[in-house]
Amino acid sequence: MEIDQKNRILLLEDDEGLVDGLCYSLKKSGYEVETAGCVREAKESLAHRQYDLLLLDVTLPDGTGFQVCEAVRAQGDQVPIIFLTASDEEMNVIRGLDSGGDDYIGKPFKLGELLSRIRALLRRAGMKQARETLKETDSLVCGDIRIDFAGSRVFLRGEKLELTQAEYRLLSLLVRSCGRVVTREIIFEELWDHAGNFVDDNTLSVYIRRLREKVEKDPSKPEHLITARGFGYCWKEI
Repeated sequence: MEIDQKNRILLLEDDEGLVDGLCYSLKKSGYEVETAGCVREAKESLAHRQYDLLLLDVTLPDGTGFQVCEAVRAQGDQVPIIFLTASDEEMNVIRGLDSGGDDYIGKPFKLGELLSRIRALLRRAGMKQARETLKETDSLVCGDIRIDFAGSRVFLRGEKLELTQAEYRLLSLLVRSCGRVVTREIIFEELWDHAGNFVDDNTLSVYIRRLREKVEKDPSKPEHLITARGFGYCWKEI
């Protein structure tokens, strides 16, 4: 995954060997990484800088990662947080989530799995910020399409489109990303987050076909809702 602007990660971990390995891998993956070896150092870093994601060890020399998480959430900061824990016992998992954590991964873990979870949380955080920005603007106009975010309505050449909730979310995602390919993975994340239902390739294909029937002059020859084979879909404004 290419990262246009480096996301800054704070790694709170007192195992120097693990810190060295993680820092190398995260930086190689395009992230900017800062480290802290104890709760005090982490709180000092958080007081002076903003981060895009926190990786918090649970057991530390002067406290726990739970304390850091709780302090961050008490300030209203919704930065994504992943706990690195030597134990995945249910009570530790519950404690982490109750303190405001978004995810956890048990040690030892596979680097690929950790990177995948980091990407997923950063992607969700980015989409959430985009939705909040759109709420502030209330509406978006793109060619013949106008989306009324306050009323969750879409108009095509002034006529209201009759869309299901899933179709509305999908069309909104594509239109606000006009000119850029939206991968299937991102679409699945977006629809899962809001609907709470599993969306697979077959279901997505149905949504795409229905949207084309409603927005294209000739659904068999789409001019706006374009398939990027092997990647996802793109909204194109002629």
